[in-house]
Amino acid sequence: MPLTPETLTKHELVGLPVRVVSATNPDLVGIEGRVVSETMRTFTVESASRSWQVPKQGARFEFALTDEAAVSCEGTGTSSKLGSETAGVRSGQSGSCEGGAYVTVDGVTLLSRPALRTETGGNSKWR
Repeated sequence: MPLTPETLTKHELVGLPVRVVSATNPDLVGIEGRVVSETMRTFTVESASRSWQVPKQGARFEFALTDEAAVSCEGTGTSSKLGSETAGVRSGQSGSCEGGAYVTVDGVTLLSRPALRTETGGNSKWR
């Protein structure tokens, strides 16, 4: 299954660029970098200068998809760029497809073991 804005939550998220667009803890809003680790309840986001442990509960994340995901998202979602104007975009919607797509996901939808989320989300040859 290709990585598209509609299938993002069913894929491995480690390695994707991410930004925290809203959170119950205001100190977390604006954190951006790459997801370097994911647990059942947290993401570890790393930038050039440091790493943050960000809880999924109570946060909204904006993931940037590029290359092949951007090609497949033409005609879907709403116009978006990394920034506060995307805070209202629902999970599964994509942003601007020129050079990349931006998908905002509520952290509650990602509250599960990453391996279980990816196993049940696609066509697995192990079933």
